[in-house]
Amino acid sequence: MLSGAGDGDVGLRCEDPPELLRARRDLVAPGPWRYARQCHGDGVVVLGPAEPCQGREADALVSSLPGAPLAVFSADCALIGLASPEGVVGAVHAGWRGLLAGVIERAATAMSALGASHPVAVVGPLIGPECYEFGAAELAALRARYGDTVVAETASGHPALDLRAGVHRALEAAGAELALDSGLCTACDPGFFSWRARGERARQCLVVTAA
Repeated sequence: MLSGAGDGDVGLRCEDPPELLRARRDLVAPGPWRYARQCHGDGVVVLGPAEPCQGREADALVSSLPGAPLAVFSADCALIGLASPEGVVGAVHAGWRGLLAGVIERAATAMSALGASHPVAVVGPLIGPECYEFGAAELAALRARYGDTVVAETASGHPALDLRAGVHRALEAAGAELALDSGLCTACDPGFFSWRARGERARQCLVVTAA
């Protein structure tokens, strides 16, 4: 399940009353949700089917089914949902730092340890290269890890990161099959929150639920 700006702020910094936030989240996917306090790193929390998680520091959650939904939040970073035929699921938040640190690959490895044989991935909206001007040193580091496909230009011709291309390469390296990518840019599309384009503190989410 994926939310957008029309669903309201569902993130951890939401200042609405808790009961309103819970109701808003339940409209996206019935809760209670399990989620991490995202820190733009490579941390993965592995959860038992009934184990709660509401704020441990990490950027990916992995669990076997059945269990409460796994949620990750963003306003430009990549949100990735993973699932395997064996009922192992994962939810990953990956900005450029997490991508470079290998959070996607680490989540897939954690799923494999739980018995996942063939993870399938979906990728939500994220900031596109046309809107993502990027520093030379950081871009060089990502290029060294994921190849030339991550190097792009903004609409005005400045060096840019193609975060989506990096996510695709990381999924390939992790042995995950890409089933769906929205192809949408959070900065271009007002239907999604964007910190970089509009300074929005609100967050959309991707929620992985039990089959």
